[in-house]
Amino acid sequence: MEEQINQAPCGFLTLSAEGLIVSVNEMLLQLLGYRRDELVGQHINATLTNSARVFFQLYFIPLVTQKGFVEEMYLSMVTKNHSEEIPILLNASMNKNGGLTSIDCAFISMKKRNDYEDQLLFANKVAKDALNKKQVALEALEAKQDELLKINKQNQNELQLAKKIQETSLPDAFTNDRIQIESYYKASKELSGDIYGFYQINPNQYGVILLDVMGHGISSALVTMSLQSLYQKVIPKGMAPAAVMKELDSHLHYLFHHDEDAWHYCTAIYLLIDTEQQTIEYINSGHPPAIYQNIHGQQESLGATNPPLGTFEGIEYISTTLRYTKGSRLLLYTDGVSELIGYNYMEERIRKAQRNTLPELKEEMVRELKEKQNSYDQKDDQCFILIDLN
Repeated sequence: MEEQINQAPCGFLTLSAEGLIVSVNEMLLQLLGYRRDELVGQHINATLTNSARVFFQLYFIPLVTQKGFVEEMYLSMVTKNHSEEIPILLNASMNKNGGLTSIDCAFISMKKRNDYEDQLLFANKVAKDALNKKQVALEALEAKQDELLKINKQNQNELQLAKKIQETSLPDAFTNDRIQIESYYKASKELSGDIYGFYQINPNQYGVILLDVMGHGISSALVTMSLQSLYQKVIPKGMAPAAVMKELDSHLHYLFHHDEDAWHYCTAIYLLIDTEQQTIEYINSGHPPAIYQNIHGQQESLGATNPPLGTFEGIEYISTTLRYTKGSRLLLYTDGVSELIGYNYMEERIRKAQRNTLPELKEEMVRELKEKQNSYDQKDDQCFILIDLN
């Protein structure tokens, strides 16, 4: 690393295509409290908070792969002893030299800027609180209190009805002599941004889709049900995964055309399974990586191949195909599951449960989710799909 970069007043490191740290400058070492030999060779995840690791995998990697660069991405790093989280702005560019690919990353600390913003937000809150204490505002609130209570009760009834409609639209299980599918779904609030479906297209082909719309509540649920209405039409037609994703992406751009305030994006993964050819053709649009395990217990991660739906217009969707052996197993899930029980747990659970039936594995995972739910304040929706290929 050149001496000017090594002594630069900002953090700088170079990653391999696999995310391993190849080089790092002195400023970043001091910021995080590492020696150079402790950091070089480690995965970038060693320097990131848990939430930043997920964001890095789901958004940074697809963006830098698609565009070749990333500008001003907000992340949180963590010091060596995990005593302090450091907010940073990340700028990065991808370099290809011959057959080697590397990613140069520059980190700018945001600690002072965040302090200033917190002070401004606090001052703004004080001003708003003072205005709310005025007698005119209090009198207006008191006059509307009864009316708001009535409206709230009516809204709660309508939300419960919408939740019931949303839940009853989701399939529960499917089985025949070639494929078996089990699913689990739990909304964090009245309505969910998670949605899924699986369909028998013909005697040999099956479509499985899982989506997670940004946010929660009514707006996300409406977007979710709109996307569900669309994929229920296109998947049974046997359209290729690239065509299915293009339809969903175009629909999101149409919904929020020129309306940035209402804009929602969506992560999604779609699998087209052919039981005669024994192939899985898939596209992962910014979604947590699915886990594939063959009959010998060997596992493969079906990671993101494209950015989330609704982010960039004109994206070319290209699917990936893998051949499977009979006795293979798949797990698809949303981040509400992985953030609660962890990716490593899911990998290990599938491996240990290789001889268990699919309902038994589902029951074990649900039990683990409920136990962790009691220990942590989990606010995200939970959804996963298990597939056995016979």
